[in-house]
Formats: sequence, structure tokens, C-alpha cells
Amino acid sequence: MQFGIAIPTAADSWRLVRRAEELGFGHAWFFDTQMLSADPFVAMTAAAMKTSRIKLGTGVLIPSNRIAPVAATAFASLNKLAPGRIVFGVSTGFTGRRTMGLGAVKLADMEEYIQVVHALWRGETVELAIEGKQRKIRLLNPELGLINTDDPIPTYIAASGPKARALTAKLGAAWIDGVADPERGAASLAQMRTTWQAAGQTTNLTAVAWISGAVLEDGEPVDGPRGMALAGPRAATLLHRAADTALAAHPTPLAMQPAFAESVEGYIEHARSFEPKDAYYLANHRGHLMFVRPDERPFITAEMIRRTTFVGAAADLTQRIGALKEAGFDQVVFSIPPGQEHAIEDWGRIRRTFG
Repeated sequence: MQFGIAIPTAADSWRLVRRAEELGFGHAWFFDTQMLSADPFVAMTAAAMKTSRIKLGTGVLIPSNRIAPVAATAFASLNKLAPGRIVFGVSTGFTGRRTMGLGAVKLADMEEYIQVVHALWRGETVELAIEGKQRKIRLLNPELGLINTDDPIPTYIAASGPKARALTAKLGAAWIDGVADPERGAASLAQMRTTWQAAGQTTNLTAVAWISGAVLEDGEPVDGPRGMALAGPRAATLLHRAADTALAAHPTPLAMQPAFAESVEGYIEHARSFEPKDAYYLANHRGHLMFVRPDERPFITAEMIRRTTFVGAAADLTQRIGALKEAGFDQVVFSIPPGQEHAIEDWGRIRRTFG
């Protein structure tokens, strides 16, 4: 099993990525969340020039953030700097869309986007709707060697709902799943394998478990300073989703657990006070997956952190991550919040237990 890190992108993320490479991590994934973090292509370029082995991927790119020919050229440009080390991670978008008060990109639009990017890499002429008209486009002079479309750029799709998983299977892409615990992760993987087979895929599915959490000392409280800083941001996403559903009718793929009901209801009522009233989402998503805001801290409980993240002593976490390996996940990705880069050393020790 491989291991990776997920980064709320900074222009100098290459520092953390270089350390990840030294510690034996195989992938680094960069958030595509404009207005919350830096541009992933800027950060990936720097990382490509400062590393030699680790694979670099968008984690994950949102199609509406840039048109397909721009994305295709950006990935091919990175592939020139780091041949065979670039990964096209993509999804319909959550954080980067919700920060602007928008819902997810339509699956049909994402499918077309992926197909256009792939066709351009193959040197094909394709049609794309640009400014309301269908235009024929292609990469015009790849033979000059300014970009690299020869070395493969694999596609990974983050897909939580059944329709998104069906599209992942249809396209034969690798699959990314946000995993809160081994049992639900194994169940999701089993469902995805069924979808994969139903789509007629004969190759093996590549499955990535994306987790947040913290390696704690024995007896250290889950909701103590380290647990809150490292795992709290993931727990807070439940609150953000709930507020989006209540205040803007955005759908949520998550079934809210009864144990969280009081916290969720309290946070939703709190979110109704966010200013400006017509843009509550600006406050709601501030710090998303990066830090716990003081105003949301009272609603995040130890139980919420425990049930949504991999948090605990090293021996327990090694066992839980081993369960993901046994279930068949090919890669586990650890999310590392900004300002908590030291956590890579803890996760590096966990990684080494798996050889």
C-alpha cells in the first residue's frame, strides 16, 4: 500500500512535499480551493523542481475553476518538468464551489471536461462550447517540446455518491474516497467494486482512502490542542455541510448521525447570524479543512472528532490503517492542515510500519 499527503496549498508547499519524499511518501495532493489557499499549479511547479520521485496531483481540481484547454496545457506543462509524476485529480467540487455560494458541478459537465482534457493530450481535435459557441480546438504544436503529452497523466476522481462513482467506473479512472473509519471505508470500497464490475471494467480498481486525523500520546484527549488542530477541521466540515443544506438547500451526501444532532442544530442557528446575510457562506467556509474557528469550536465535540477522523495512539492508528489495507485500498492519504506540518513526522512513523 502507498501513502500520500494532502495539502491546503501554499506557494511554498514544496518544502513539505520534499520532506514527504524523504520520508517515503509516494504522492502529494494539492487543494484547488481558490480564496482559501494558493493556486495548485503554482505550488506543484515549485514542488516539481524541488523533488525527483514523489508524484504530484491536484487534490482535487474543480472543472469550473479553469477551462479544459487551460487545464490540459497546465498538466502537460508540469509533465515537462516532472515526466510521469503528474496526476489529474478531479471532482465536481465542494469547498472551492461553496466558498462562492455555488453547488457542485454537474456530472455531465465534468464528464465532458475530462474527455476534452484527455482528447487534447491524445492530439485530437475536439469541439468545446466557448462563450456560447462550439469551437474546434486542439494542442497546436506539441512537437516543439514546450509541454509533455507523451508520459501518461493518470486520472483520479473523488466520488462519494452513486452517480459519481458510476461515472468513475465508466471512465476507468482511479477512485478517491473520503474515509472516516475502516468499517465504512470497506463498505464503500465494496460498493465501488460492484459498480466497477457493472461498468464492464476488467482491470483492477485503484482506490485511495483520504483521511484526516492525529497521532496522539497515550491518554491524550481527542479534543485537546493537538487533536483539535489536526483533526478538528475535518469534523467541522459536518457543520459546514449542514449549514449549506439548511441555509441554501445544497444537497449533502452524508447521513447525519443522531449523536451530532445537538451540535449541528446549534451550529445552524449560529450560522443564521453570519454576515453578510446574502453571503453566509463567506463565514461558513472560512478555515475549511485548515483550522477550527473560535466561533465553531463550541459545536465540535470529542465524539464528533472520534467518529469522523483517524485520531488516537500510534498502535491504534496502525491497526485502523492496516484495516484499510486489508479492505483493498491502494493508497492512504493524510491531510495536513497549514501550520501543522510537523505532523508529517508522526504520519511518517506510521507509514514505516507498513514497510
